[in-house]
Amino acid sequence: MKLKTIILTGLLSAGLAWNAAASDKPNIVIFFADDLGWADLGYRNKDFNTPNINQLKKDGLEFTRAYVTTPTCSPSRASLLTGKEPIRFAMPRHVTNEDPKNTTDEFNLWPNDPVQMPSRNWLPLEETTYAECLKELGYYNAFIGKWHLGGEAFYPSRQGFDEAIGECPHGHPQNYYPPYWKENNPFPEYQREYLTDVLTDKAVDFIRDYERDEPFELSLFHFGVHGPQIGRKDLIRHYKDLGWEDRYAEYGAMVTALDESLGRIRKALTEKGIADNTILIFTSDQGGFFSNYPLRGAKTGGNTLGEGGARVPFILYYPGKTEAGAECSVPIQTLDVFPTLQEIASGKPCSDTTIQGKSLMPLIHGEEFPERNLYFFRSYENQYAAIMNGDWKLIKYHQGPSQLYNIRDDIGEAGDLIFVNPEKAELLQTELEEWEKTAVPKF
Repeated sequence: MKLKTIILTGLLSAGLAWNAAASDKPNIVIFFADDLGWADLGYRNKDFNTPNINQLKKDGLEFTRAYVTTPTCSPSRASLLTGKEPIRFAMPRHVTNEDPKNTTDEFNLWPNDPVQMPSRNWLPLEETTYAECLKELGYYNAFIGKWHLGGEAFYPSRQGFDEAIGECPHGHPQNYYPPYWKENNPFPEYQREYLTDVLTDKAVDFIRDYERDEPFELSLFHFGVHGPQIGRKDLIRHYKDLGWEDRYAEYGAMVTALDESLGRIRKALTEKGIADNTILIFTSDQGGFFSNYPLRGAKTGGNTLGEGGARVPFILYYPGKTEAGAECSVPIQTLDVFPTLQEIASGKPCSDTTIQGKSLMPLIHGEEFPERNLYFFRSYENQYAAIMNGDWKLIKYHQGPSQLYNIRDDIGEAGDLIFVNPEKAELLQTELEEWEKTAVPKF
C-alpha cells in the first residue's frame, strides 16, 4: 500500500523511490498561516489573487465556521499543538520574551490589561503536543517556521519534533527580505530571498528528500502574513493596478506569496507521487489585521473576539473521504486538530479527557456531531471572554454589558440581541461563568 499523507494547511520526482510498503499510516503536513483573515481569500474576495487556495477549496471540505480559542499568536499556536484551551495553562496572551536563552521570566504582564493577568512566556514542556502524540504512533516529526512559544529551552526540538528549521524566539520578522532579524536570525546566509519563499523551499526539500520508513508529520508555520506589511516585489503591481494604496498592496502581495507556497507544497507532493494519498489542512492563527468585512472585528482594536478576529480559514482535503467543494457550518476550533490527527494516526477515537478538542472525523464522515459550547478567552483589554453555542454567541467585558448575537442570521454581528433574548443571554452568561471557574487559573 502506498504511504498516505495528511496535510494540515494551514501542507514528495516521480515517487518511484518511495518505500510504499513502509506504512499504511498517512503522512501529516500542517500549513499554518499567521494573521490570514477569513475574508482575505480569492474565493471570498475576488481582488485577492489566491488560485491555489481557491483550488484547495474546490478539492476539499471547508469548515466555514472555524475559530481559534485565543485570537493571538502564541496561545493560538499552543492550542493547535496541544488540543487545549491555552488559558488552562495560563497563556491568555502572546509570549513577550524574545531572548532565546532566557527561561527565568515565566510570566509577563500587559500594560493595558485592566486586570493585569499574568501570561506564561512559554509552552510548558509537560504539555503534550501532537508531535509527541504522533511520535508514539510511529511518526517522524519536522517543524519549519514560526514557533513563538518560548526561548531555546522550549523550542520545537524539545516538544516532540525530530528536526526543526528556523527555530528562533521571534513573533514576526523585522523584514521579509534579508536580514530578516538583526539578532537571533536563523537564516543568516540569505541575501535576497523573500522569507515566505525560504520557508517554502525548506518544506519542498523535506518532502522531496524524505526517504525514512516512518510516516512523517510536517508542520509548516509561516510568518506571513503578519506585519510588517512587506510584499514580494514582483507581486505588488497586481494590487496597485487595482487601486490599492501602498500598505494594502503590500499586504495583498503577502497573501499571494502565501498562496504560491501552498501551490508549491502540493506540487511537491504530486511529484513525490503521493498527492492522492495526502490529507491537507489549511488554517490560520487568528483573524486579519485589516478589514475583515463582512465580519466585524479584527486582530486588534478592542473587538478581537468578534468574528473578524476569532474566525479563521480552515480547509481539510482528505482524498477518498471528503467530498470536493463541500462545506460544513458546524462551529469548530483549531484545538480540534490534535484529536483528529490522533484518531487518523491510531485508527481509534481520541479518549484523552485532558484536552478540550474533539475529533472532526464524524463530520468528515458525515455523521452526527454532538452540540457543544466553544469558549474564548484573552487578556489584553476590556473585552475578554466569549461563549458560542450553535448559532448563538455571547461576548463578555470586564466593564459594561455583554453582547449577544445570532451568527447564522447576523454574520456581521450588527444587531446586539442581549435585551431581545434575555433567556438565551442569561443561559450563556451562566455557562460562561461556570467555565471560567474551572478553566481560568487563580493567581
